[in-house]
Amino acid sequence: MRRRLFSAIALALVGSPVAWAATPIATPAAEQATTQLPRTVRPTHYDVAVTPHAQTLSFDGKVTVDVAVLQPTTAITLNAIDMDFSSVQLAALKGRSAFAAPKVAVDAQNQTATFTFDRPIPPGGYKLAMVYTGKIGTQANGLFAIDYDTRAGKQRALYTQFENSDARRFIPSWDEPAYKATFDLEATVPVADMAVSNMPVASKADLGNGLARVKFRTSPKMSTYLLFFGLGEFERATTTADGTEIGVITQRGKTAQAAFTLDSGKAVLREYNDYFGVPYPLPKLDNIASPGSSQFFSAMENWGAIYTFEYALLLDPSISTQSDKQAVFNTAAHEMAHQWFGDLVTMRWWDDLWLNEGFASWMAARTTEKLHPEWNTALDAVDTRESAMSRDAVATTHPVVQHVETVEQASQAFDAITYSKGEAVIRMLEGYVGAETWRQGVRHYIKAHAYGNTVSDDLWHAMDEAAAGKQVTTIAHDFTLQPGIPLIRVDSAVCSDGRTTLKLSQGEFTKDRPGKTPLRWHVPVIAQGAGGAPVRTLVDGQTTLAVPGCGPVIVNAGQSGYYRTQYAPAQFAAIKGRFARLSPIDQLGLLGDSWALGMAGLQPVSDFLDLAAATPADADPQIWGQVAGSFAALDNYYRGNAVRQAALRAFAIKRLEPVFARVGWQVQPNESVPATILRSQLIGTLAELGDPRVIAEARRRYGAQASDPAAVPAELRKTILAIVASHADAATWDRLHAQAKAETTPLIKDRLYAMLAAADDEALAKRALALALTDEPGATNSAGMIATVAHRHPDLAFDFALAHRAQVDKLVDSTSSSRYYPALGGSSFDPAMIGKIKAYAEAHVAPGSRRAADTVIANIKYRLMIRDERLPAVDAWLGRHGA
Repeated sequence: MRRRLFSAIALALVGSPVAWAATPIATPAAEQATTQLPRTVRPTHYDVAVTPHAQTLSFDGKVTVDVAVLQPTTAITLNAIDMDFSSVQLAALKGRSAFAAPKVAVDAQNQTATFTFDRPIPPGGYKLAMVYTGKIGTQANGLFAIDYDTRAGKQRALYTQFENSDARRFIPSWDEPAYKATFDLEATVPVADMAVSNMPVASKADLGNGLARVKFRTSPKMSTYLLFFGLGEFERATTTADGTEIGVITQRGKTAQAAFTLDSGKAVLREYNDYFGVPYPLPKLDNIASPGSSQFFSAMENWGAIYTFEYALLLDPSISTQSDKQAVFNTAAHEMAHQWFGDLVTMRWWDDLWLNEGFASWMAARTTEKLHPEWNTALDAVDTRESAMSRDAVATTHPVVQHVETVEQASQAFDAITYSKGEAVIRMLEGYVGAETWRQGVRHYIKAHAYGNTVSDDLWHAMDEAAAGKQVTTIAHDFTLQPGIPLIRVDSAVCSDGRTTLKLSQGEFTKDRPGKTPLRWHVPVIAQGAGGAPVRTLVDGQTTLAVPGCGPVIVNAGQSGYYRTQYAPAQFAAIKGRFARLSPIDQLGLLGDSWALGMAGLQPVSDFLDLAAATPADADPQIWGQVAGSFAALDNYYRGNAVRQAALRAFAIKRLEPVFARVGWQVQPNESVPATILRSQLIGTLAELGDPRVIAEARRRYGAQASDPAAVPAELRKTILAIVASHADAATWDRLHAQAKAETTPLIKDRLYAMLAAADDEALAKRALALALTDEPGATNSAGMIATVAHRHPDLAFDFALAHRAQVDKLVDSTSSSRYYPALGGSSFDPAMIGKIKAYAEAHVAPGSRRAADTVIANIKYRLMIRDERLPAVDAWLGRHGA
């Protein structure tokens, strides 16, 4: 599941948490897996029939499950939520009579249904048949409805979303990843609608009365969370690659906007077939585009039927940008990687979720870089590392392989550690063993465990075999079984006889625990001097390393290592002197380390500011994107202190203006893709910094678009709208509101409602909050509006959401609430917010599931520390170097 929202809002269960602990399934040692269900029964096949009633938000279901009873038992317990059972029957596959109808007990808190029979069930094979009714939701959990606008009026489509534990809302089932089974699915649907599932349609029969019965082909053996069903007024565009039919399914009239995704899917499938050495095993691979949004995810890797919200899949020529195009490709590549790493081979339990998500993130980044070198996305690896380290540096972090006991904890496992740290660790290990050796290990792992379940050590054992003599498992365990970030200190660098000898020592980097006893890692380190070959070593404690040549040496050259690098003052000064001549990725790495170390008090904050001042105007556009983003972050720290903020803004605007002059408002002939993206970044940042000329020009262009279509080009439309919305007065807000109400394209309409929530003006922010509680924005957009208000007005939004919690709960994914509410207060500088978040968590979140709230609190404390202890040094530096 591709989640680009986890840094702001996240997930957990609404209502009573699942509180029971996980235990291993009673199977042979090689098959041990965690389960929250009794260990007496296993499913092998589901035969499912559903009749959805979209208008009443309900459905009728029938399922017959082939089960193997492993031990004598009088009861069968499986997962079920919001279901009413009208019939339950059990019959032996052969040789025995049927059992009397059992007693049915539904446990809402534990999300189970238990069927108790009047006599013991002997071991053997059986068919468990159930007839039931269920609910169709309005948020992305289980079977849910999305209402959307079209030129012909409102439409309603149905989709499913089951990860991590919501298949139990659709089918009474053993809803855990290790209980793999095959599925037959049929649905009774409106004859004019298109029904979609993991497999191609096997048959469609007209039943009369406007209904049809659609049967799909039998699925491969897979986990319940990968099943998919969709229904609506859809269109499908197709192509083929390596014998597989690739499709993109959209609302009617939108398939042209899917052309890029369709072409990308063809190229990516060929690349993955080659890389994994196991051809994609299903006959078709669809990507289903849905209007709306979620606080939890943007796309989901259902096998053969990837579900993706339109904003992450379609490209509307009137509003989509180059950044959108890259994100669409990366998201599709991520979900397609899951077809192997996650679907064909699945983690046994949520402890090893990173096996799915970290690997898919790494594979998508690798594939994006390979298939689109013109985008220069190799530098994104540093952003990925920084995202992970920001989360990993506070006390509430957790290991990549984490202990999960409850459904709520499993939901919270989808975070920056699982995704970004997982990706960064894989990248580091690939660099350590070599790209071809890594691929050999991956191929062995996939072939050995196809259609099965694994733990992390299964991957490490495959890598140990492929990379004989390398300490893969040792390194991997250090970085995945314990939390935190190594700190490699360059204590000295002495040149003699044409070689520079470095003295390296290891510590631990944290943002909030300066006196912490450091953990230890085996850290793969790459160092490189000017013009010399890179030198590698494994650091465990202290070591020396000789690098060819004299002069400054970059440690973590190429930035593949997951660690912070701290240089002694003399070494940093030498590197700063040749900063402009470093490779762009090392420039990014040095900026990231200097920022983090400076803010943590481990080196002067001025080191980062010196690098920002030393960045040449013609540096790689992505370097300037990083510098601009850091200026915006500093500006946010000064929020509420106009005098001190003005000094920072004057310096930052003066520094960025020459760079913006090079790119300007108009696309330049033959400009690079990163330069195109930088234009939007600079315009947005300069506006955030209060640059009056940029704000005025954005407003002018917005006002001129009716008479001058070129005033607001598609590439800048969202940027200009964001500036106008954030600086809006009441009249402008009303105009934007009218545009949003009149818009009939969901992709644009959703964006406009988000803009209404971005106003700096507190009165307008209150209007946006009130609007979010109405039906007007759409059921899946309102929670996002409240979160957008929270970015600029965290105390207002948090208090509002809690005051209207009964209404807001209905607008939040059931997998998101325990993170959603604390995150609303995350950008507050009011110490009182800490107490508010604590009180919310104590009242509404299970004790074992409060890590998200604790993390928000830790980051508020960190940001308050920055204000009190670091900004004075920034003030002093600005006094010496200001505008």
